[in-house]
Parts: sequence; C-alpha cells; structure tokens
Amino acid sequence: MTIRKAEPRDIPRMAKLYNDARTSLRALGIDQWQDGYPNAETAKADIQAGVAWVLEEDGKVLATAAVYVGHEPTYDEIFDGHWMSEADTYGIIHRIAVDPAAKKHGLASAIMAHCTALCVQANVSTQRCDTHEGNLPMRRTLEKNGYVYCGVIYLESGAARVAYEKCIPKSWTGTA
Repeated sequence: MTIRKAEPRDIPRMAKLYNDARTSLRALGIDQWQDGYPNAETAKADIQAGVAWVLEEDGKVLATAAVYVGHEPTYDEIFDGHWMSEADTYGIIHRIAVDPAAKKHGLASAIMAHCTALCVQANVSTQRCDTHEGNLPMRRTLEKNGYVYCGVIYLESGAARVAYEKCIPKSWTGTA
C-alpha cells in the first residue's frame, strides 16, 4: 500500500470514489455529499492546491482524501463543546472516500496516520476532522484512531458537522 500525492491522471478515479461514497451515504440516509460535491472539479482543485492524496495498492487507487497542515476557517468557532488545543495550525482531513470493495481494511486509518506524519514533519501537534452527525462509520473510524469528539462546527453552507480533534503524542512512532 502506497500513499502519494494525487496527479491529474487520478481525477476520474477520485470522482468515482466520491460517487461511490455518495451512494453509501445515501443508503445510510445521510444527506452529506448529495448535492454533487465533491466531484472531478473538487479533485482537480485539491490537486492544484497540493492537498489531494491517493492510497493505491497494486497500481489501483483505492482511497483518496484532502490531507494537509494549515488552518480551516470553519473550525474557528465550535459550539456545544471546545477544541482540545488552541492551535492555529493543525492537520486537516477532508473528503475521505474509500473503494466499497476495500472498506474495513484500514485504508481510512492509513490516511489518518499519513496526516499525523505530515503534522510531525511540520512540528504540529494536533489534527482536526469533521463529519456528518449520522455518518457513524466515519465517526467510529475517527474514534478508533484517537480522535475525540469536541463539539459542532458549521460549514459555510450553514450545515452542522460534528468536529473531532486528535492531539499527537511527542512519542508518535508512525502508527495510528
């Protein structure tokens, strides 16, 4: 398994993974991503911004996510809770999508560990992520990987999302 920066040639596969995730969310009764976002244009923009990553095995892209160290404006205000840290810079994970045939094989966890590695390289000690309240599979994955529920944030659209944070121990060795 390899995690690498996404390239323009990956856009069709990334868009397919987004569509598959959209179908899975719809089956769970979740309205997240049902408006056509994310899509190929999102993948292209993430690649141009240098935040798009893909996980591939035997030459096939099985997962994708936007993973980076920076600042997310929608995380500036949190409601019904608080962040664990006061950090202005942190690791961020958005738009995780995993091939349905490869689910439950630790691919989302591998992407989360990759974010932690980027944080360690950048001397950043925390990372944040958000998801739809009803996305229980993602919430379980976050919690399994050491993320702690912190409260609710609101996207620019006004949609509420549950927010998580993980503080990275100084002794982190490269495992989730």
